Amino acid sequence: MKKLFSVFFIALFAFASAQDSKDSKETANRFFYELTFKPKKDSTKLDKVITILDITDKNRSVYQDYTVIAQDSIMKIEIEAMQKAGMMKDLSKTLKSPKISARIYKTYPGMKVQYVDKIANGFTPSNIGYSEDLKFNWNILNDKQKIGEYNTQKATTEFGGRKWTAWFSTDLPFQDGPYKFFGLPGLIVKIEDDQKNYSWVLQGNKKVKDYTEYSYIENLMQAKGGKVNELPREKFERTFNDFKKDPFASIRPMMTQEMLSKTVPGMDGTVGDMVKKQEKQYKDFYSANDNPIEISAESSQDKKKK
Repeated sequence: MKKLFSVFFIALFAFASAQDSKDSKETANRFFYELTFKPKKDSTKLDKVITILDITDKNRSVYQDYTVIAQDSIMKIEIEAMQKAGMMKDLSKTLKSPKISARIYKTYPGMKVQYVDKIANGFTPSNIGYSEDLKFNWNILNDKQKIGEYNTQKATTEFGGRKWTAWFSTDLPFQDGPYKFFGLPGLIVKIEDDQKNYSWVLQGNKKVKDYTEYSYIENLMQAKGGKVNELPREKFERTFNDFKKDPFASIRPMMTQEMLSKTVPGMDGTVGDMVKKQEKQYKDFYSANDNPIEISAESSQDKKKK
């Protein structure tokens, strides 16, 4: 679930652009969730990442990986130094890679869920997504528990082929939660499936002024927002799976032999070397994760292939 743009292409596009686009101003309540998950079905190895749920003053929430946004100040310094020096730099030595590329939007009060991810469209990112009108059948129980500083109550549901247990707090008056989860009479503080493949725990929150859902890099690249190509869920899954199998399919025809043979100032090797390296990293990354949150969606795709 890696970001569409590798560190090489981030450097390439950021180096070529010095334009920073502006968002309309919002404020947001930012909730930090630590996600612990098992990327491989047949492994006991667990991975962790900090994700954020931003509930804004414009009747929506945005859920995403916090990794890139957390590095904004560092990246601003690095990019400005690159532009000033007129030389590219291998940002892999500076950037920590995110683990989740998608954003999930919920619009209030109807709570329509939109799942958006990026694929390559030539040398630019293209937003594709699907929308859902989800209804969670929550069973609210009497069990109560203190999690961190929050007084919580237990609830259970089934979703995506898994059984989930959630702990919500009415002290936080938001009927929302991480990923696609929502619909309890308070914010979800903790939620995990019964096999503990995925577990989110709220770590804290803060108020964000002049809120933007996009990182400094995305603003610089003008890769933020844009029109989302809304697809039926099944077509989205097919399109994204094709991208994962061959991430550079739309880029490769545009790269001439002359372009591939050029050396890159400040980088080790030719453009072609960089492309091969990044292509391998993408494929290795996607093959390393075969345990999706929603296993029912995966099963549906498998049936379609048969």
